[in-house]
Amino acid sequence: MRSSVLRAIRPFRRALSVPNKIAVSPYLSFHRSIASSARAAAVSRATPSASTPVNEPGPETPNELSQPLLSTSETSIPPTNNGVTDWSSSFHGLGAAPFEPRIAEILLRPVNPDDVEIKPDGIIYLPEIKYRRILNEAFGPGGWGLAPRGELIVGDKVVTREYALVAHGRLVAIARGEMQYFNEESIPTAGEGCKSNALMRCCKDIGIASELWDPQFIRKFKKTKCHEVWVEHVVSKKKRQIWVRRDCEPTYPYKKSS
Repeated sequence: MRSSVLRAIRPFRRALSVPNKIAVSPYLSFHRSIASSARAAAVSRATPSASTPVNEPGPETPNELSQPLLSTSETSIPPTNNGVTDWSSSFHGLGAAPFEPRIAEILLRPVNPDDVEIKPDGIIYLPEIKYRRILNEAFGPGGWGLAPRGELIVGDKVVTREYALVAHGRLVAIARGEMQYFNEESIPTAGEGCKSNALMRCCKDIGIASELWDPQFIRKFKKTKCHEVWVEHVVSKKKRQIWVRRDCEPTYPYKKSS
């Protein structure tokens, strides 16, 4: 038993007896040889061969980055469903390029104060038909549309749905519309109102009637174009103050109070 142990440790004793030498395990020597071979192979792969073009610009070279912007059809997710873009999930063309100057001028045109209305509680707004007319002028009838991005969600007293505004084949804005309803029979009508509400919010992103969210414009418009009047509810006979345009009379269900 002792002789077999001495035979096993003899190589290590010889290595320790030689000056400036380090005892190396046979396993360690094997792994070092493998590592050396791997390094040599990596250097060989990194060295270009004679047939490999060295100065070919790659996808991240300055030559590639200095190229003009791609068209909207080349910068987004490929269309699906037999070449038709699925607008319920696609962001095709969003932020890819600005509109041409003629379209931008129409979208950014200052709002006409004669088109602005005011609600009884003092909130000013632009009727949704005005937004549609501006879009038709900018993109042409049929050149834009609202694409739903989900099902109509019906809550206890409100319906909501997300829509995408698509113009000339590219996504330009996304917004969620909402509208209140009072009974189940009015849900379809509330769904249409929800769509119009989403259209108004989408148009805000492309600059249409942006003054309606500007506090200075709101204060000036209400001071010069509107005033508060006392009215009576024709059914409940209750009296209260509401906002109306100076050039308009209160409408149903209100009448001017004496």
